[in-house]
Amino acid sequence: MTESVPLRSLPAPVEELLIELRASPRLVAHLRAVHDVACELVDWVERHHPSVTVDREAVLYGAATHDIGKVLHPNELSGAGSAHEPAGHALLRERGVEERLARFARTHASWTAPGISLEELLVSLADKVWKAKRVPDLEQLVTERLAKAVGQEAWEVFMALDDELDRIASGSDARLAFQSSYPVAV
Repeated sequence: MTESVPLRSLPAPVEELLIELRASPRLVAHLRAVHDVACELVDWVERHHPSVTVDREAVLYGAATHDIGKVLHPNELSGAGSAHEPAGHALLRERGVEERLARFARTHASWTAPGISLEELLVSLADKVWKAKRVPDLEQLVTERLAKAVGQEAWEVFMALDDELDRIASGSDARLAFQSSYPVAV
């Protein structure tokens, strides 16, 4: 895809899978937008908190496939619904994707569930802030996780994270226009 919005390409195995599944152009565009924002978030964590270990590959794969279940539940491309979450996880596992990568399809909307990792929180955050949606509870969880890991006060971490999320959110109009330029149906 070539376009005026400079979004990173999806990982090659994800692109191949989306082609195989005949994913709608709108879904592919959405996954690219969220993946691109996830790249920015991981880069920010690595720059600002280099002592924090983040499974970069898992976050990027997770962002690139978090809504893959919508190929089975296309009504959820333009409407509400959560059936795509377990369906996407099952679809990925059936195709041999390891759990550490497939889990994001199931957990991207469950950031308050017990045992959610920093990686899962980052995918959830990317799935919100790509369109400039700010979710204070989610941002607080990311802040607390990072503050604990680096031994900083939560307010210090939040101030820097807030600036980054504002920066990312400022590009939301272009990302939304990019996604909207692709049809929902194949």
